[in-house]
Amino acid sequence: MVASAVAARTGLRRFCLALCLALIVTPSIAAPADRPGVIANLCGDGAAFADAGRALTALAADGSAEDRTWAAPIARAVLDRKLTCDANGAVVVLQGAFLDAASRAPREPADGAHAPFLSLKNRATFETAEAALALGTATDVGRRAAALHVLEHRASALPDTFFDAAAARETDPALKQQMLVVAQIGALRSTDPAKRITALGRIAETPNRRARAEVQPLVSDLAYAKDPQFKQAVDAALAKISRGISIGDVLATLYSGLSFASILFMAAIGLAVIFGLMGVINLAQGELIMIGAYATWLVQQGLRTYAPGLLDYYLIIAIPVAFLVTASIGILLEVVLLRHLYKRPLMSLLATWAVSLFLSNLVRVVFGTQNLQFVTPYYVTGGVPVIGDFFFTWNRMFAIAFAAVTLALTWAIVRLTPLGLNIRAVTQNRTMAGCIGIPVRRVDMLAFGLGSGLAGLAGLALAPIYSVNPQMGQNFIIDSFMVVVLGGVGTIGGTVVAALGIGQINVLIEPWYGAVAAKVIVLLMIIAFLQVRPEGLFAVKGRRK
Repeated sequence: MVASAVAARTGLRRFCLALCLALIVTPSIAAPADRPGVIANLCGDGAAFADAGRALTALAADGSAEDRTWAAPIARAVLDRKLTCDANGAVVVLQGAFLDAASRAPREPADGAHAPFLSLKNRATFETAEAALALGTATDVGRRAAALHVLEHRASALPDTFFDAAAARETDPALKQQMLVVAQIGALRSTDPAKRITALGRIAETPNRRARAEVQPLVSDLAYAKDPQFKQAVDAALAKISRGISIGDVLATLYSGLSFASILFMAAIGLAVIFGLMGVINLAQGELIMIGAYATWLVQQGLRTYAPGLLDYYLIIAIPVAFLVTASIGILLEVVLLRHLYKRPLMSLLATWAVSLFLSNLVRVVFGTQNLQFVTPYYVTGGVPVIGDFFFTWNRMFAIAFAAVTLALTWAIVRLTPLGLNIRAVTQNRTMAGCIGIPVRRVDMLAFGLGSGLAGLAGLALAPIYSVNPQMGQNFIIDSFMVVVLGGVGTIGGTVVAALGIGQINVLIEPWYGAVAAKVIVLLMIIAFLQVRPEGLFAVKGRRK
């Protein structure tokens, strides 16, 4: 008997262990929604109607994917007055069709059907339910982001685990991070000290000014004075957040300065070739940048009409177009006008100024004065949060990468090709270059075309991030000359260094004194530097006209 009792107890223990393991391993399955009950409450009195709104919110938090898909149109239909109640339940209008709210079978509303009365208080309940359901069912990222924006102000009406569960389902990394932040901000208001401390640690992992604004008020919280562990967690979180914000601000300043420097470089590199080779002050260079931007717009419009499937790639397809159009204009300008004015610098200055006025007014007559609208391709849309409030944007990265590629190709042309060798020879000594058989006039024409084509590429790079209109070129001509003169006339390396320096200094000064004062200060700094080193940062050896 003793042996049988021991065996029985052993068998009981094994059965209990197996049952526990089964409960642990078996995934939890959400109970199916009581759809008829929800519909009955929707068509009930005020209290039942409010219960229906809360039930829809509960489905958003704990319901299955099928239940959330079923409930989402219900909440939206209540807000839009597209749900009516009759003796057989409720009818909802979806995509112009009348469907039974519970079964989704086609059904016309019966005589005497009426929409539930939606008071201001109940509207808030159903708005919360609709946003909560949209967060879990909407296919569009923008729609889910809008729903999150609504819910972050109503987190108290949602279960504690709602945002964590939504973040687990989210596929967009940036939106998922926002959901986790909202979840932790909600946990900060919990009555459980352990949850608040855990939330502080998780919020500090994404340091930004919003996180600091949420954590800073906890310093005056009662628990901060009474609970040493909570005080330590708050102090540690604030220190980590402040450190992250500082790092992010430094990176943002460097990134902004680099992007501005890339724009300055793109605007100045063509002028560096022209001014460095021929000593011509081309006041039409800004208008050539504008022509490049308009050529890019024409390519976009052509693709929109004849090849809409390639519209996202118009910036890439427009590269040879913008270069060739502006290079052709530059060659025509050199052959027809400037070739006869090389020994008359004042006349060449006035001539290029007249050309700039002609081009800007021609574009104004043909295209109008309004800003052009550009499609933003997917590869220059959005960005990636890095640290603090620093956001790595793809449109600025496109400008930086495009400037880097342009720099590499320009350097390769000048250093590795026969044309580049001739340009360098003419730049250093025009008379001697002609004596050894270099076709100086032809080199002038091709160099002017190269410089003008580079201006067109600058216009292409500016198109997605700058206002494109007939006056846009005037905003870059002064900056371009500052970069060229500071870097040293005719040197690519000097142009790069000067663009980086002016870009970073301008970005550092602008928050303190404003954009106009920053340009004035930078100009005064350049003038002071040129008093000490008039040839600029880098000078071409032996340059003679």
